[in-house]
Amino acid sequence: MAPIGKTQAELTRLVEDAIRSEPGCETVQVPAVTPLPHVREGRNWQIPEVVLGDSLISDVDRAVMSVQRRLGREFHLIADQSEPTGGSA
Repeated sequence: MAPIGKTQAELTRLVEDAIRSEPGCETVQVPAVTPLPHVREGRNWQIPEVVLGDSLISDVDRAVMSVQRRLGREFHLIADQSEPTGGSA
């Protein structure tokens, strides 16, 4: 099954919800997922930073690796349709 395309906002929301559902990670915040440069196949995004809240770094680290691996198989990052594409105005 091919990965489903998601915008940065959609994917960030999915990632944050998935991490928060992991034990001990209920207060984590994910500011944004970001694209991986020059990646053509497979997971083309990363979780560069998280805000721990009251969560322990060990719990969050485990959750981030798990979520990134699992959701990386299901979703890929697409360009937001609202972003300018460099066309003439």
